[in-house]
Amino acid sequence: MRKPRMFIRDTEPTPSLSPSVGAVPSWLGDIWSSLASLLADIMPKGLYARALIIIIAPIVVLEGVIAFVFMERHWQWVTRRLSEATARDIASLIQVYEYDTSKNKHDRLIKLARDKLDLSMQILPPGNLPPPRPKPFFSILDQALSREISNHVKRPFWIDTVGDSRLVEIRVKHADAMLRFIATRSQTYASNSHIFLLWMVGTSIILLTVAILFLRNQIRPILRLAEAASEFGKGRGVPEDFKPRGAREVRDAAEAFLEMRERITTHVDQRTAMLAGVSHDLRTILTRFKLELAFLGESDEVDSLKSDINEMQHMLEDYMAFARGDEGEESTPTNLHDLLSEVSDEAQVYGVPIELKVRSSQKGLKVPIKRNAFKRAITNLVSNAVRYGDRIIIRVAREQGWVRVEVDDNGPGIPERERTAVFRPFYRLDQARTQGDGSTGLGLAIAHDIVRSHGGNIKLGESTIGGLRAVISIPI
Repeated sequence: MRKPRMFIRDTEPTPSLSPSVGAVPSWLGDIWSSLASLLADIMPKGLYARALIIIIAPIVVLEGVIAFVFMERHWQWVTRRLSEATARDIASLIQVYEYDTSKNKHDRLIKLARDKLDLSMQILPPGNLPPPRPKPFFSILDQALSREISNHVKRPFWIDTVGDSRLVEIRVKHADAMLRFIATRSQTYASNSHIFLLWMVGTSIILLTVAILFLRNQIRPILRLAEAASEFGKGRGVPEDFKPRGAREVRDAAEAFLEMRERITTHVDQRTAMLAGVSHDLRTILTRFKLELAFLGESDEVDSLKSDINEMQHMLEDYMAFARGDEGEESTPTNLHDLLSEVSDEAQVYGVPIELKVRSSQKGLKVPIKRNAFKRAITNLVSNAVRYGDRIIIRVAREQGWVRVEVDDNGPGIPERERTAVFRPFYRLDQARTQGDGSTGLGLAIAHDIVRSHGGNIKLGESTIGGLRAVISIPI
C-alpha cells in the first residue's frame, strides 16, 4: 500500500543525496541561458532583417533537405548503378583474359575494351599493387566503386579517384599480370551536380529577390509611421507627406495615430485658449488691486499688501507657465550657443558669475527645438542654481545623435534619494536648498516637461564643483 506524502511548512529543505527524477541539471540551465543570451545578441534588432531571416531560414532548410535527399537517393543510386556497370565490364574483360588462350589475345582485349566498353586497358607485368591513396573528402564514388569491384571482380584491386579529376584508374592483380583500366569519371559517377547546384542557387536568388522587394515595400510604411510618431513625440510635427500606406493593419495603425494626434492637438489648443483667458482675467484683477493701492498712499499696511500682490503675481506666472507648457510652439533650427549666451547674459542680474563652456566646433551647432520653451527650461535651471550657489558653469557636448546641456553649481546639492521626486509639481525639500526661498516648487517641473516634450530627458547628479549638476539631453 502506498504511503501518503507528508508536507512540512516553514522548514528548511533537506538536501537530497541523489538528484530527483526529471530535475534539470543546473549546468544545463546555465548553458541554455548563455545560448539564449548569445542568440539574442547576435539576432538583428530591426523588423526588416528579422523578416528576411524568417523567409530565408525556411528556404535554406528546405534546400538542405532537398540536397540531402538528392545526394542520398539519386546520386548514390545513379553512382551505384554506373559503378556496377563498370565493375561488370572489368569482370567480363578479366574473364575473357583468363579463358582466351590465343596468341594475340592482348590486342583483342585492348581493342574490345576501347571500342565496345569505352575503357582504356593495359596489361602490365605482374607485381604488387601501389600503396593505398588518401580517401577523398567527398567519397561517394570511392565507396560505391570499391564495393562493386569487390562484389564482381573478387580479386585484389587498387583504385584512384583523386589523381586526374576527369579519369578513374583501376588496377587488378592477376596471377600472371597486372591489369590496368582507365575509365572516364562520367562512366562511374553521376557528374551532373552542377546543374542541380545552379538550379538551387538560381531559385534561391529569385525567391530572395522577390522577398526583399516585397518586404521593403511592406516595411517602409511602418518605418514612416515610426518616424512620424517619433517626430510628433519630440514636438516637431508630423511630416507633411505622411499618409497611411501599406497593408491594412499598417493603414489602421497610421489612421489611429493621425486621429490621436488630432485629438491631442485639439486638446492643447483648447487648453491654451482657456489658460490665455484665465491669465488675462487674473492679471486684470491684480492690476486693479495695484491701482487701488496706489491711491491709498504710503503705509506699512499698503507695503505689505503690495508685497503680497507681487508674490501672488509671481506665483500666478509660475502656475500659468507650468500649465501652458510649450503653448504649441513649432520647432525651428536654433543655434544653441547663441541661446545659452542669452540665458547667461540675462542671468547676470543675479550677481553670480556664470561661465559658459562651449567647444569652438560646437558654436555653430543648430538644433531643432522650440526656442522660447527651451530657453525657459534652461533659465529655470540657471535660476535654481544661482539661488543656492555662487558659481555656475554651463557646458554643451554632442554625442551620438544627442546634445547634452549641463548646468553645474557649488551649492548644497540634493540628496540622491530625492533627485527624481523634485521634478514633481509643488514638491519641496526640507534641506538647505528650499529653506526660505519663497519658490512655488514648479521650476524643475516646468523644465522637465519642456525637455520631455522635445523627446529628451533631464537628470540630476553630482557636480564637479561640489554642488548639483542638472543634465539635459535632447535628440538632434
